[in-house]
Amino acid sequence: MTAPALPAPQLSHVCDLHVKLDPITEMGPGRAGHRRIIPIIGGDVTGPRLTGRLLNLGADWQTIWANGVAELDTRYAMETHDGAVIEIVNYGYRHGPAEVVARLMAGEIVPADQYYMRTQARLETGDARYDWVNRTVFIGTGTRQKLGVTVSLFAVD
Repeated sequence: MTAPALPAPQLSHVCDLHVKLDPITEMGPGRAGHRRIIPIIGGDVTGPRLTGRLLNLGADWQTIWANGVAELDTRYAMETHDGAVIEIVNYGYRHGPAEVVARLMAGEIVPADQYYMRTQARLETGDARYDWVNRTVFIGTGTRQKLGVTVSLFAVD
C-alpha cells in the first residue's frame, strides 16, 4: 500500500524583528569553538501578525566553529502593541565565504544573498490572545548589521 503524498509546508510572513545589539563580549575559546555574547537591548517588531517592541533583555550566545560557521543561540522577549509579552528563543546558523564574513564583522552592510543566515524560532506566551504562537513552528531568514540584526519570521502552515 502506498501512502498518500503529503503536502509541502507553506510559509506565511508573521513579522520582522529589528534587533538592536550592544557590542560583542568575547569569552574566548570554549569546548566547541570561540564563544561570545551579544546583548540584545531592544528593537521593534513589524508585520502582518505581530507588532510591538523588543525588550531590553536577552542575548545571543554564539559559538564560532573552526570552519567559520556562527552558531546562533538567542533568547529574548517582545511586548506586543497591546501589552502581551512573548518569549523568543531563536537558534540557527550564519556562514559564508571568509571575505564576506570578515566584512560583516567589520560592520559593513553586506547583501543578504551573499551569506546564509537561517533560524528556527520558538515563541511562547501566557496571553490567550496570542496562544497561536505556542503551537506554531517558525523559521527565519536574517541579515546582520554593525549593531543590529533583522530576522524575518515565517510561520510554517
